[in-house]
Amino acid sequence: MEEVGRGRTLCLFDVDGTLTAPRQKVTPDMADFLQALRKKVKVGVVGGSDFEKIQEQLGDDVIEKFDYVFPENGLVAYKDGNLLSKQSIQGQMGEELLQDLINYCLSYIAKLKLPRKRGTFIEFRNGMLNISPVGRNCSQKERIEFYELDKREHIRDKFVADLRRDFAGKGLTFSIGGQISFDVFPDGWDKRYCLGIVSQDGFKTIYFFGDKTMPGGNDYEIYTDSRTIGHSVTSPEQTKQICEELFFN
Repeated sequence: MEEVGRGRTLCLFDVDGTLTAPRQKVTPDMADFLQALRKKVKVGVVGGSDFEKIQEQLGDDVIEKFDYVFPENGLVAYKDGNLLSKQSIQGQMGEELLQDLINYCLSYIAKLKLPRKRGTFIEFRNGMLNISPVGRNCSQKERIEFYELDKREHIRDKFVADLRRDFAGKGLTFSIGGQISFDVFPDGWDKRYCLGIVSQDGFKTIYFFGDKTMPGGNDYEIYTDSRTIGHSVTSPEQTKQICEELFFN
């Protein structure tokens, strides 16, 4: 069992695939476990999704339930129930590059032939653009259908490879996460961004738990960062199991 002090150790968790099934609500069992864990260490979540989606999955009172909440990789930051900071992608990228990127993605998606297409292909967030070839308005069944197709045909991988080629040197990072989309943001605005915020709070150890830890996945940079002890997981059940071994046994 890890010897920890609540003020000296932080556990940071990805949301989708780590604390919840993708885009689903946290189970009561996992919610209770996280509150038990908070009695031993500080607990934070860092997701690529916006605040509203994290709220849907972890509860309306998410900022009271966690010591830190970092939507959009920490470009929006909450600490101890209060909004700490918020960044702006348009301010960082500039309107010309932003429009070039949006136009490119809309044109690219228009040429894709998929079993289904729904609405909201580009979601504009504070810290990133979220691009979904199938559209974020798809149903859960349509989401799984696209995800299975994507695993076979690598639709998102090819899309991102083309973007990396055509926007090389523009200071942009492309990161695949979840089941139906990928994120685009300025270099350095990946999940490591939140580490700069928590670094001021004097933690001796920071654990990170995520499921998209392979190169190109949206947990890779923070998972491999020297400031964290990274744990790669495949399900909320595995996340809980590792935490039990670290902090409870």
